[in-house]
Amino acid sequence: MRPLLGVVGLLGIAAMACGGMEQPPTARTDADSADQVGYGVTHILTADGVRRMRLEADSAYAYAGPQRHELFGVKVTFYSPNGVETSTLTAREGTYEWRSGNMEARGDVVTLSPDGRRLETSILQYDRQRDLIIGPAEFHWTTPDQDVVGEGFTTDPELRNVQTTRARGALGRVPVDQ
Repeated sequence: MRPLLGVVGLLGIAAMACGGMEQPPTARTDADSADQVGYGVTHILTADGVRRMRLEADSAYAYAGPQRHELFGVKVTFYSPNGVETSTLTAREGTYEWRSGNMEARGDVVTLSPDGRRLETSILQYDRQRDLIIGPAEFHWTTPDQDVVGEGFTTDPELRNVQTTRARGALGRVPVDQ
């Protein structure tokens, strides 16, 4: 009989140790206030019937009031006015504004062109109205004959016209240190 009392006593102590919480702990997340949550999201932006951008995300939180998506696991493919692929961007997360078509990518941002140009940074913005990619942070730009690091840049989605400040590296065969 004593072993049974011991087991009952241990179960009573365990039950008291687990008790005391009226409600389980909770933490509010962005998903709690989102109007919609999507998984495997794809959005295609067209202009005059021509595809200009394809946005993909592993998941997205949609907010109707500010008309924006918070994106996770981001991939964006940019297209020329003729519908030809010009570059592909990947990032850990980003924000897409429905009204303006502008986007910000954050975290391990990499942009690649089909001919091998590569741009790496921690954050960049896409300005749809001006059709520009803007990087306010340090970046690393490589092509078959260039290797440049700088503190900020502006470029077209084709990564052909890169303008930067405080560039360091080699442009072709001419070293740069401005």
